[in-house]
Amino acid sequence: MQKKKVAISIGDVNGIGLEIAIRAHAHISQYATPIYCVHDEILAQAYALLESNTTEPTQALPRLPAHSLCPPPTHEIPAITPGALDLLSGAYSYASFTHACDLVDRGECVGVLTLPIHKLAWKQAGIPHIGHTDALKSRYGSEGIMMLGCESLFVALFSDHIALKEVSAYIQTHKLREFLLNLARCLPTMNECAVLGLNPHCGDGGLMGEEDALITQAITEANKSLGKATFVGALPPDSAFSPHNRARFRHYVSMYHDVGLAPLKALYFEQSINVTLNLPILRASVDHGVAFDKAYKAKELSLQSYINALKYVVSARG
Repeated sequence: MQKKKVAISIGDVNGIGLEIAIRAHAHISQYATPIYCVHDEILAQAYALLESNTTEPTQALPRLPAHSLCPPPTHEIPAITPGALDLLSGAYSYASFTHACDLVDRGECVGVLTLPIHKLAWKQAGIPHIGHTDALKSRYGSEGIMMLGCESLFVALFSDHIALKEVSAYIQTHKLREFLLNLARCLPTMNECAVLGLNPHCGDGGLMGEEDALITQAITEANKSLGKATFVGALPPDSAFSPHNRARFRHYVSMYHDVGLAPLKALYFEQSINVTLNLPILRASVDHGVAFDKAYKAKELSLQSYINALKYVVSARG
């Protein structure tokens, strides 16, 4: 059987993404044919850095087949400067990402696997998006859903990259109801899903805020539309991830980014991945950042999140 092709967006070349791609190439090639959206000139720089900063000869490292970007990036191909925040590397990572999406749009690949970018580098490069998820929402005109996790636990985020002070106003019953219905449609095999409240003790009946009543109403309306009690809550976030609840729920919805992701990363930091749902294409990513402090420094890197993301893309496409 012919292996599925997966477009690999190479991420910020000054971080750990490219080294992860190199070191994991032989492993992920067992499951899919990776199409790397990167130029040979970038790969040559990466191999030279790895050779100079480690005792490992470059010939011992897997050789990545480059897939030249077309059209070429808006800016020049950057010189890799490990650990540096650079607008050229930001522009290049964005060009790699958009080209990976193009490959999927044309039917040449089944999905996109993104390596970590630096959001400030994107901003410095003049890119008007706060990361991959925001760019995907704009590109496809759809409210993409950010979900992170692994086989043991997935957390979907109702609000993702917005300031904490904006979350309260963001919570509206009709918006959350549509979010829950979209999530149920994207995950048809999902059983029960826990929905977290916002305030301590879910507001204690309004003593500490009214947002939790809106959340509960959205849950009621979504379950009525689905004809079954898929969503459970609102649950107090401080106890929602107890062992008892995790034995019952595999999927959670969090109103705010850090409330949902802090317990996930404490439990499954190296295994978890980032998936964008509710889009016409499939996108998965590692669930970690650029780790500038480790880039090209012969530090031990975990490949598990990257491998899990690749497996998710392949399995999700049958």
